[in-house]
Amino acid sequence: MGSKFTDGEQRWRARLGTLRQVVRQELVGRQLANYLLDSPPLTVLDVGCGQGTQTLRLARWGHHVTGFDSSPTLLADLQRVLADEPGKVRERVRTVEHDAHDLAALFEPRSFDVVLCHGVLMYFPDPEPLLAGLERLIAKHGILSLLVRNGDGLAMRPGLLGDWTTTSRAFDESSYDNRIGVSARADRFDALAASLSDQGMRIRAWYGVRVFTDTVADEAAVPDEQELLALLACEERAGATDPYRRVASLTHVIAERA
Repeated sequence: MGSKFTDGEQRWRARLGTLRQVVRQELVGRQLANYLLDSPPLTVLDVGCGQGTQTLRLARWGHHVTGFDSSPTLLADLQRVLADEPGKVRERVRTVEHDAHDLAALFEPRSFDVVLCHGVLMYFPDPEPLLAGLERLIAKHGILSLLVRNGDGLAMRPGLLGDWTTTSRAFDESSYDNRIGVSARADRFDALAASLSDQGMRIRAWYGVRVFTDTVADEAAVPDEQELLALLACEERAGATDPYRRVASLTHVIAERA
């Protein structure tokens, strides 16, 4: 990620394991499982991998994953968790510390079957160069997994919290201040689909993430297993269903070559 995320990195790390983060990571994992869980081993690049939740998940599924991030602290977090994994999982993961602006100089074109870019696009004022860089890396029949802040639902959180000034502004703007204290940018679905089309990609499927739990407190703890499973089942169904996915906090897009 870029320097903007660095400003909120410690808040991000402090909130790992809270309800909002668990819902996000579990839903994205379930959505990725539809395409990657039972496939033969693939080469994966996880851009902005952070602490490596999805990197580890995909490595456990048998894929060979490059975890890419600009944060040495988050990559060290990933390495500590990786050290406790079985040897076969450890062998499938490598990490690269670098900035996402430099993808073209670091990797050969068409060198990955799958490219993940989750929670990164929002920190780029202009998403087009990064999208072009990601597309360049995807193999002929590969897929791109993008997780972005949903611009079509940007007014939902402040509206439900009764912040009418922010709500009114969110109808017409794409910028917002996120919950780790960093100014970021949201993507509206139709505009994102058009940008992907311009890069020669089409959307294969898309989902909403955090429809019902986006307004819970930052420090809200994960409930007991039975309640968590019920919550995730409702979130998963809503995230795959209109009109609910349209107003989710995050949009998860699975794209492929047109």
